[in-house]
Amino acid sequence: MNLCAISILSHARAACSVKYPICNVRSDPAFLISPNPSRTGADPVAKANGRKRGWIARLLLVGVVLIAGLYLFWAVSLLMLRFVDPPTTGVQIQRRVEAMVSRKPYRKRFEFVPLERISPNLQHAAIAAEDGHFYRHHGIDWEQVEQVAHESSETGRIRRGASTITQQLVKNLFFTTHRNPVRKALEYTLAPMADRILGKKRVLELYLNVIEWGPGVYGAEAAAEYHYRTTAAQLSRDQAARLAACLPSPRRRRPARMDHYSALILERMGQAGW
Repeated sequence: MNLCAISILSHARAACSVKYPICNVRSDPAFLISPNPSRTGADPVAKANGRKRGWIARLLLVGVVLIAGLYLFWAVSLLMLRFVDPPTTGVQIQRRVEAMVSRKPYRKRFEFVPLERISPNLQHAAIAAEDGHFYRHHGIDWEQVEQVAHESSETGRIRRGASTITQQLVKNLFFTTHRNPVRKALEYTLAPMADRILGKKRVLELYLNVIEWGPGVYGAEAAAEYHYRTTAAQLSRDQAARLAACLPSPRRRRPARMDHYSALILERMGQAGW
């Protein structure tokens, strides 16, 4: 290539660099040291994942706070119930709401009486019928739970429950009769707390005063008046056994029809020395 051609090419390249700077981009030191935009700018996918993790963390925090608040409320309520008789319960509120929704008449019969004014016959009958190990466990009867689980695995069906008197009290005070695994799990965590805070005597006193014993009938005093026209203190062994036989399904069962089960309860009472 002669000198003339080389001169022409040099002038052409210089002109290109002035008119079109991009033509000379490879030789521009600024380009060589400029950072990669993909490295300095935030990745959109990473941003989205970060926002998602943030929302999940916030939701978990809110859930933990709500659960802690509920348990604090239940603990304070149980502490108060050591000294204060409950004016109403979760199940009683449920029944009133159900009556309002269905537009049916509803009359609440409920009178709280101390344990000393409830016949020992009814105290013993309720324990014999619902929780034979009441004075041996601490809110949960794990022997019965294991036995029911074994029976269910053999038959493929759950024929009976293993709820203790303490669990039933917790359900009546704070929840409803609707069955769901969440309520059951909460019962299992609250029953030991109730047993420890309230003690056996107060648990039994509260239970016999708030348990459902017919449509709108709550507690031993109202049940004795409604079914036998007497007081809870004057219930006989047979009357007490028949009332206790209604507890698994109090709105459907009637004491007068509980011949077989009441006889079984009387037999259990005798075996316990009652």
